Amino acid sequence: MPNVEVEVVGVRIEMPANQPILLLKASEPAYYLPIWVGAIEANALSIAQRGLTPPRPMTHALLLDVLAAHDDELADVTITGRDGQIFLAELHTEDGRTISARPSDAVTLALTAECPVYVDSDLLKDAGIEAPEADEEEVAQFRDFLDNVSAEDFETGDEQ
Repeated sequence: MPNVEVEVVGVRIEMPANQPILLLKASEPAYYLPIWVGAIEANALSIAQRGLTPPRPMTHALLLDVLAAHDDELADVTITGRDGQIFLAELHTEDGRTISARPSDAVTLALTAECPVYVDSDLLKDAGIEAPEADEEEVAQFRDFLDNVSAEDFETGDEQ
């Protein structure tokens, strides 16, 4: 099956366990893929997603620099499968190399290099959560409401 390009929604915290989750979202088909990550990995993902540049290069920037030093660059990353509850990923370089990686590292590298993230379509259907479809009419009505609402609409008349 082909791979599906996903958007990096970001890192969320699962409660009550207080466990960080990397959340990926596919549009077609509409699925979310939650991947549990460690706190250190969640921090690196958040830094990369916000486009922040630390004063000293982090490991992910170093890896991209090593690729560049060898006249190569990251083309894309793919979440390829899982072994039990552990997700697996691959880095794909412009020179055709495939490198095994943890999903958290792969996505952090993709965010830093601004390259696409893909998920194996079978994995997405197996481990993903179907995204509820928004009712287009409800969305249009809500947008119309937001466009036309004012503070006076919420006055009750019984202020003291």
